Amino acid sequence: MPTVVVMDVSLSMTRPVCLDGSEEFQRKNLAVHGLNMLFEHMASNYRLEFTALMAFSSLWELLVPFTRDYNALQEALSTLEDYDKTCVESALQGVSNVVQQEWGSACPCQLQTTDAMDNLEELLFLSGGDGQILTVDGPLCMKSVQAMFGLIDVAYSPFHAVLHCGNLSSDVQVFPRPEAVVVDDEVDPIPRTVNTDLKIVGFMEIGDISSPPVISRHLVLPIAVNKDVDDVGGGATEELEEEPSASQAAGKSPNICVLLHGSLRVEGMVALVELGLEWYGMLHSQADSKKKSNMMMSLFEPGPDPLPWLGKITHLGPISEAAENPYGEDDSKSPFPVTPQVKRSYAQNVTVWIKASGLQTDVQKILRNARKLPDKTQTFYKELNRLRKAALAFGFWELLKGVADLLERECTMLPDSAHPDAAFQLSHAAQQLKRASAGDPQYAGFDHNIVPIPTDFSS
Repeated sequence: MPTVVVMDVSLSMTRPVCLDGSEEFQRKNLAVHGLNMLFEHMASNYRLEFTALMAFSSLWELLVPFTRDYNALQEALSTLEDYDKTCVESALQGVSNVVQQEWGSACPCQLQTTDAMDNLEELLFLSGGDGQILTVDGPLCMKSVQAMFGLIDVAYSPFHAVLHCGNLSSDVQVFPRPEAVVVDDEVDPIPRTVNTDLKIVGFMEIGDISSPPVISRHLVLPIAVNKDVDDVGGGATEELEEEPSASQAAGKSPNICVLLHGSLRVEGMVALVELGLEWYGMLHSQADSKKKSNMMMSLFEPGPDPLPWLGKITHLGPISEAAENPYGEDDSKSPFPVTPQVKRSYAQNVTVWIKASGLQTDVQKILRNARKLPDKTQTFYKELNRLRKAALAFGFWELLKGVADLLERECTMLPDSAHPDAAFQLSHAAQQLKRASAGDPQYAGFDHNIVPIPTDFSS
């Protein structure tokens, strides 16, 4: 999730802050000090976070576009100039333009400011309620600013986990931190969080899992320990290069994460990973460029069967346990998609009349086939039964009576050269529709079909 830092550079930020017995600071100096704390924290814990720096007064200016170079961000803070008055609306418009141009309209974004609290809280509510407004607690001074920016540990805390693959395991960092998910269809929904123990439960071909719907995607980085650093503080340090790939980040230490990433990329497969109780995701290789790829973790919707074409995840098993190879000897078949026991409603031929023209088209189709009897007998009754079922489903009894009158009219208008079977079939169909429109249970049943009347004109 990208971060946009919006810095107020109006004249009000040059107001002095008097601190007893210490050096005099401007409001701008306190803001720069706090932002330097933020950038240093992100450089140590969130180096893959894309961050942009904007300055605004009555207008806005993008000082540093989205980057992972935190030195460039800190250098831009030291060269800020002073402008005129504050206009928050201009800043928000600038944030909207910058984020949409780089990430699109569906990307969430972090924004923090201390002015107009009511308006900001309303903005958070309108944007979905996700977010937090941090303000300085107490008098404006260096200590209170440091305390406020100290809360960045909550918003930018790394997510460390252990990835298990059989008897092998590896320490990894998931970036960005997976957010808690609430399942709406539960009676008493409880936020679900991703476990710190990620267990691989199996492997699948990319073609079988296709492009599944996911709620979020995360980069999985192996944590490599630098053994050359003196362990003075009692803990090891983590080595992460700038924009590292999965193979680069591990350094010289053996790591199953690197082996797994390479195998998935070469074999064209994905790994199903268990995130929690009835919650799954997949590990797969994703290329950022032609020469560099990373291992990604995509999170499915919580539930036992997040991908309908796979069925329940717990019902999947290794090929070796199957009576025969479900893919065939020459990979000519596949066990997927799994055929559901209940036929989906959207897979059935459903008649819907949204406009009058649609109903008129269906009636005209019946009349065209009626004029071609007996050659179109089967098509005539097929279309007639389709319209009849739709009318019964909608309670449109008048339609049945109206179509019956039309068929009787067509019967009286048959030319002398018409086949005699046509008159019998039209009269029979009209009589059946009239009985159905009258509510006769024998003829008004939804599953009842009108069948052609048997005739014999062979002689």
